[in-house]
Amino acid sequence: MGVRTPSAVAGDQDSALAALRDHLFELQQPQIAHGRRAIILFEGPQGAGKKYALRQLAAAFDPCHYAVHCTAFDRREAAEGHWLARFWRQLPVAGDTAIFFRSWYRRVLDDRILGRVDEQAVARAFDEINEFEAQQRDYGTLILKIYFQVGLETQAERLKERSEHPWGRVRRMEENVSVDDAAYSRALDDLRANSDTRWSPWRMIDANDEKAAAIAALSAVADAWAEAMPSEPPHIVDASGRAA
Repeated sequence: MGVRTPSAVAGDQDSALAALRDHLFELQQPQIAHGRRAIILFEGPQGAGKKYALRQLAAAFDPCHYAVHCTAFDRREAAEGHWLARFWRQLPVAGDTAIFFRSWYRRVLDDRILGRVDEQAVARAFDEINEFEAQQRDYGTLILKIYFQVGLETQAERLKERSEHPWGRVRRMEENVSVDDAAYSRALDDLRANSDTRWSPWRMIDANDEKAAAIAALSAVADAWAEAMPSEPPHIVDASGRAA
C-alpha cells in the first residue's frame, strides 16, 4: 500500500509536521487509557530519511509510553536460540508502543543482500515473520509497517553528506546497501510479495523529500491510530462498583 507524499513548501511542511505531532499526541491518549499495544516499523535503505521521520514521531508521543529499538546486525545474538527471540523481548506492554528502527526484516533485506543468510533461510524467515505478526494481531496488537523508498541519486548525496560529517564518520559502522544493486531490487520485490499481508500491510513512502516523507509517515501513523483505537474513554468503576 503506497502513501502519497504531500507537496508543500518548507514553511507549510513545518506547519504540517507540527500539526501532526499535536494530533498524534491526542490520538495516543485512548491507546494508553484502553491499554492497547502497538508496533511501528521503520524500514528502508541507508539514506532514506528514516531517522528524521523517527525524530518527528518521537517528539509527538508521550515518552513514558513508547520505546525505540534500533536493530543492527548482531552475529552473537543471531546465533543464540531462535533469531526472532530478541524481538520477543522487545514487544510492548499494555498501553505502550514499540517503535523498531529497522526490525526483523533485516534478515530478508540487508542480511540476504550481503550474503549473511542463504535463500532457504530467507524463505523460512518470511513464513516465521508472517506467523509472528499474525500472532501479534491475534493478541490485539496494532502493527504498522512503513517502508521508506529513495532514489539512487538522493541516497548517494545523503550518504556523502553523512560521511563528510566528523561525527557521521565515527558513527558509520554498517555496510551500505545501494538501491541500484540488483540484489536490493530483488529483495524488495520479495519483501512486498511475501510479507504484504492483509493483517499487516506495508505503507510504501517516497522518501526523496525528507520532510514530505516524514509528513507521509506521521500521517500513516495517525490514520492507523484513528482507525484502530477506541474513540470513547473507558468506563471507570468506583470503589462501590458503580460506573463513575
